[in-house]
Order: sequence, then structure tokens, then C-alpha cells
Amino acid sequence: MKNFFLLLNFIFLPLIMMADNGLPVKPRILVFSKTAGFRHSSIPTGKAAILKLGKEHNFDVDTTENAAVFNEKTLKKYAAVVFLQTTGNILNDQQKASFEKYIKSGGGFAGIHAATDTEYEWPWYGKLVGAYFVSHPAQQVATLNVTDRSHRSTKHLPAIWERKDEWYNFKNIGDDLKVLITIDENSYKGGINGAVHPMAWYHEYDGGRAWYTELGHTEESYTDPNYLEHLLGGIQYAISGN
Repeated sequence: MKNFFLLLNFIFLPLIMMADNGLPVKPRILVFSKTAGFRHSSIPTGKAAILKLGKEHNFDVDTTENAAVFNEKTLKKYAAVVFLQTTGNILNDQQKASFEKYIKSGGGFAGIHAATDTEYEWPWYGKLVGAYFVSHPAQQVATLNVTDRSHRSTKHLPAIWERKDEWYNFKNIGDDLKVLITIDENSYKGGINGAVHPMAWYHEYDGGRAWYTELGHTEESYTDPNYLEHLLGGIQYAISGN
């Protein structure tokens, strides 16, 4: 028994000392990519890219498509939850309640591309992610306007950013969103949101933080340095303060 308590001290004392000294504890995030609708071929590439970002920028990454992890005990381990290309109805009522409690307790959320094509019948989630997907034209090159270059996810980007991706049209766009990037509908065919067509945004919501980027449909996105820095900044914002 004495040796058992010595072992516990050996394991936990360094962590206690780190907290007492104000040293940062390495954050851990959950990347969730369950799909109940369209499944993006870029999901494996996206997972690999976020795992690599974690190794390079000092945060741990768990990946799963098992919705059972959405319980209060498990979610407490994570500084942020990333919905990577999720689609459809992916959580049951108990799992939804646990995720709501997680955000209300100060948790962070980052949504990537099809995260807005998720849980249309869950109004709380719609407000968290900021909008719902309604349609998209064919993939094509378009001009993005980086309207806020002070945020950690956009400060590295040019004011005008041209790239090829799949461009979503949205409905139920939140009026509290802090828009980071808009798309110029005159630069491509198929936009329906008008002069202010948001593509990336963030906001504080119901006690937590949420960041979303529409960008990231293509596999090529996850080898694009500008996009990866954009994604990293969004994840870091979701982690911050938790």
C-alpha cells in the first residue's frame, strides 16, 4: 500500500506543481467526423492534418466517429471539440444535452465545411455553428475578401484571397457572428447570399466559443499552408480560455 501511494505521488505531483506554478497544461481536442448524410472524401486528409498541427503546436488530438464520447465525463477532457465534415443527425438527445452542458461550461467549438450541413432539427446547434448549409454550385475558383485580419485565424492571409473550393450558400445566418471572410459573388457562379456572403466567422455563444470556416471541401486544402494556418488559428481560438 505504501508503494502504491508513492507511485500515485510520482504520477500526479508534477501535474500539481505545474498548476501551482502557473505553467500551462497541454490542451487536448476532440475531432469528430461522424456522418449520417454525404461523406466527404477529405475526412482522412483533414484528420491527418489536424493531428500534425497538434504535434507541431503543442496540443493533443483525439479523433473519433463514435457519438458515445458525447457524455459529460468524457467531454471534460477536451479544451475544444472540432466537427470535421460532419453531416446529418449524428447525436441522440442525451448526447446533445451533454454537448450543450459542455459549451455552457466554457467549452470551445470549431466547425469545418460540412459542420453546417449537420443537425438541422437542433436549433441550439444551428446557433452555435452560426448558419445552415442550403446549396452549392460546382467547385470553382472564387475571390474571398478577408474582412478581419486581426483574428488569429486570418492575420496571415492576404486581404484578397483567390482559391478553388466548394462554396456553400447558407440559411439562418446568425446576427451575432463576427465575420472574418466573405466571398465575392461576382467572382464565381452560383452564389445566392448577396453582397455580404460570409465564409468564416466566430462568436461567443451560450458560455463558450465557436469558430467556423466554410473552406476545406477539397483534399488539396489540407496541404495548403494558408488554409492550414487558418484552421490552426480557428482551433486555437476554440481552445483559448478553456
